Amino acid sequence: MLALLETLGDSNTVALFGALGGLLLGLAARVGRFCTLGAIEDLLYGGSATRMRMYVLAIGASILGAFGLIGMGALEAENSFYFSIRWMPLASVVGGLMFGYGMALAGNCGYGAIARLGGGDLRSFVIVLVMGVSAYVVLAGPLAPLRNMVFPQVDVTAPVPPGIAHQLGAFTGLSPVLIGMAIGAAIMIGALASRAFLKDISAIFWSLMVAVAVISGWWGSQWVATNGFDALPLVSHSFSAPVGETILYAMNGSVRPLSFAVGSVAGVWVGAFIGSTIKGHFRWEACEDPRELRRQIFGAMIMGAGAILAIGCTVGQGLTAFSLLAFSAPVTFLAIFAGAAIGLRQLIEGFQPAE
Repeated sequence: MLALLETLGDSNTVALFGALGGLLLGLAARVGRFCTLGAIEDLLYGGSATRMRMYVLAIGASILGAFGLIGMGALEAENSFYFSIRWMPLASVVGGLMFGYGMALAGNCGYGAIARLGGGDLRSFVIVLVMGVSAYVVLAGPLAPLRNMVFPQVDVTAPVPPGIAHQLGAFTGLSPVLIGMAIGAAIMIGALASRAFLKDISAIFWSLMVAVAVISGWWGSQWVATNGFDALPLVSHSFSAPVGETILYAMNGSVRPLSFAVGSVAGVWVGAFIGSTIKGHFRWEACEDPRELRRQIFGAMIMGAGAILAIGCTVGQGLTAFSLLAFSAPVTFLAIFAGAAIGLRQLIEGFQPAE
């Protein structure tokens, strides 16, 4: 492993970890049908909870794995971005609602759009580009000063990170690791509390592969940060600002190093391409209705901005931050769910009053 680090360098090695995890995520999307918007739509309108159980199982397994790494000393969670800045509940709610609503209008989240692009959907190419640019407009572009004025990011100075397990540990005197692993196990048990779901081996397998991707991201970036020479951040998968970062790399990669984010986005695309080819689902698709494209572009704009306010997306907050039990994760996830429900109702029912 150290030889790999010496050969590739810090940035390329951490990008490789991102790509390997992204590959699993891309396969999970195309082969395992792992999709957050699909899970919400199935639950609300399709009469099926299978894909939502997949998502919840992935959350539980990610928590179990992340706190296992913390217990082994292989993950210093307090150095993650989610624990380094003060949690802003209003930003989580507003950003989550925006992201969920935009996701419904666009027809996919950032991760899902990349996965669909890997299957030949050119409409998703537009969504990816618009979302990535929109995210950077709010993160570092013209709207950044306004965002920073309304939702200033303040460094955490308290000795205990803003996480559920860590705060409960400080309050009770119990080990945060044990608390976190107990919560993760309980969530997994809840997700598996269905005979029909227990029989769906493929769904369970791909849920666990999603968790492996999140956990491997934490472990890989921590390992590089510990053994390398560059001051690289501790990260795992997310698909909001990293999409914009990947676009920037595509434009000026000769003057900027690779990163975990770029590797992750590329990995999802490659994994989705392989998965769609295996399943025989790859086909070129384009938008035939200008009104549909307009809706998707508008949704992608809202989604990119919302993700920056919420500091994450369905993967960044819904899985990666959730794996550390950051306070922001469940609040953002519920806000995303609510925003998606509003958007889906608008698209499916047109806000018509129930009779």
